[in-house]
Amino acid sequence: MKQYKVVIYQEGMLGSLLLGASKVDPLKFTDFLNKNASQGWRVVTMEKDIRRMLLLWKREAYLVVMEKDA
Repeated sequence: MKQYKVVIYQEGMLGSLLLGASKVDPLKFTDFLNKNASQGWRVVTMEKDIRRMLLLWKREAYLVVMEKDA
């Protein structure tokens, strides 16, 4: 039996407000993935998304699907 979880990983709003767009920080994203891996989660798939915020600003996000043995 497998257990799944879906997480939307995105940076905070501050970068978007100041710079007009915000990209995911690779170091923070790596830490996020390693933290979940240490709990037994494995990434099955992920998809990049550009999300609108307050109609004017954009920020990068990732939809991450993870699984682990139940």
